[in-house]
Amino acid sequence: MNIKFNSDGLVPAIVQDFYTNAVLMMAYMNGESLAISLEEGYTCFYSRERKTLWRKGETSGNRQKIVSVTADCDNDTLLVRVIKDGPACHTNSESCFHNPIHADETQTDFSSGGLYGLIKDRKTKPAEGAYTSYLFAKGIDKILKKVGEETAEVIIAAKNPGKNELIYELADLYYHSLVLMAERGVELSEVIDELAKRMKK
Repeated sequence: MNIKFNSDGLVPAIVQDFYTNAVLMMAYMNGESLAISLEEGYTCFYSRERKTLWRKGETSGNRQKIVSVTADCDNDTLLVRVIKDGPACHTNSESCFHNPIHADETQTDFSSGGLYGLIKDRKTKPAEGAYTSYLFAKGIDKILKKVGEETAEVIIAAKNPGKNELIYELADLYYHSLVLMAERGVELSEVIDELAKRMKK
């Protein structure tokens, strides 16, 4: 594909988390860094400030394994989807985009990865009065009981007219399934990988 580099020989590269779809960072690539990225399978960029190539994670260890590289409709911007080994930002934040300017308060900022991270946090750092911490304190039998109860409620809701009740019960089942995963040490990425394998079939 004919990538359109700008007058400085660079092309913007937007880096996105493969599992959560979160935008992690934006950097620049030149022809050489793009070639290295594709050959090695890990992101390599060009630093406009230092005028040199830099492999993401070469000092921090927070490398980014490339899943795919896609050009936009004009071939002048790249979308790089990665599996990251650690925070993307030099500030140790998961994403470089963490300085809010505007947000529509009528919309909920939600992601499965964010919810699962909160659930795991409730396990390692219990919060008094938090339902999730209560489930972990009660142990696997309590968690399994809740998963079973929510499964039955999904079945009942699916037999009833309308979909609002079903949506509510599916959300309950999804949440309790994530709690079970955290209790048993199953990562969200592992479930996504399994689903991805099935799609290929």
